[in-house]
Amino acid sequence: MTKAVLALNAGSSSIKFALYEAAGAGDLRRVAKGSVDDTGEAPALSLSDRDEPLRIDPGASGERRLEQLFAALFEAVEERLGGRELVAVGHRIVHGGMVFSEPAVIDDAVLSALEGLTPLAPLHQPRGLEPVHEMRAMRPELLQVACFDTAFHHHLEPPVSRYAIPRRFEAEGVRKYGFHGLSYEFVAGRLAEVAPELCSSRVVVAHLGNGASLCAMRDGRSVDTTMGFSALDGLVMGTRSGAIDPGVLLYLQSVHGLDAGELEDLLYHRSGLLGVSGISGDVRTLSQSGDPRAKEALDLFAFRASRETAAMANSLEGLDALVFTGGIGEHSPLMRAAICARLAWLGVEIDGDANARGEACVSAGNSRVRVLVVPTDEEQVIARHTLRRIVARA
Repeated sequence: MTKAVLALNAGSSSIKFALYEAAGAGDLRRVAKGSVDDTGEAPALSLSDRDEPLRIDPGASGERRLEQLFAALFEAVEERLGGRELVAVGHRIVHGGMVFSEPAVIDDAVLSALEGLTPLAPLHQPRGLEPVHEMRAMRPELLQVACFDTAFHHHLEPPVSRYAIPRRFEAEGVRKYGFHGLSYEFVAGRLAEVAPELCSSRVVVAHLGNGASLCAMRDGRSVDTTMGFSALDGLVMGTRSGAIDPGVLLYLQSVHGLDAGELEDLLYHRSGLLGVSGISGDVRTLSQSGDPRAKEALDLFAFRASRETAAMANSLEGLDALVFTGGIGEHSPLMRAAICARLAWLGVEIDGDANARGEACVSAGNSRVRVLVVPTDEEQVIARHTLRRIVARA
């Protein structure tokens, strides 16, 4: 019987998933994909082969709601197996800490270790582990594999990885980890296929979405990245502040009396584009707004992205290519143009028509820096890692 692998990518408010057939010789063929949106009163299951999303009973809450969400997801997956045998589930896990530098088969010890990393990613880690617990309860015989967003940057060393604080904190794990590694891994692999001449070049990849970061890359490896100890660092994001003067946090504590939980909520959920605009954290909504605050928020996003691109170029000692990926990077010509305009001094020039059409290469003919748009596919990376673990255990 043909084997199948399920890839689960749990985000803050949705779970993307994709079902793959193991086509032989380590190859994968995608059978179906979809997402579960858990925002609003009625969760919805969207599938690539359905025109309308499937609404899930909104009456349940807490653990019961989770059970219903995953039961609906798993039912949809089983309906699309078509005689294939589901042999494993791969998960995106945001944080691997210093221990996990590559994907790991999840057993009791690994699960306990991952739960122990929750203080390093208090919002993301539990969310990524929810599907693991649900799958263990529903199908305990299934092999489960954890794939880490931090693993792509695991090899970073001082000075890149170091903060200027007493060393005892570094010894307990306070250092730069970097995130969005599954996306960067996919883009690195894709560049090797579509532009192999860039593989050894100085490349900055801009993963721009509700969460946003940059990665300086050479030879398909991370040299530097904007996210650090947490997924709050670096760029302005949809609802996250990005890098901020620590003095601001001290001020908010001492003058406004905000405690740790209130600061966490402010920095993760009420800042970024949403905080500056007071309208939305969505670039699409802000781009269509006539409110001057919307423009100010978009200007700040482009300013910070371009400034940090220059910092990444410094880590690379030059810049040969800029690659846009992620929801904003792939689908917002306006934001690509705004960022590139601020990088003209580095030799970045884009072709307005190619950019408007969203072509794979949007740089102008006279640009010293190539500018590419590469759609990312984290689920494919998860599925490939999972398949390799199956083969290794055979």
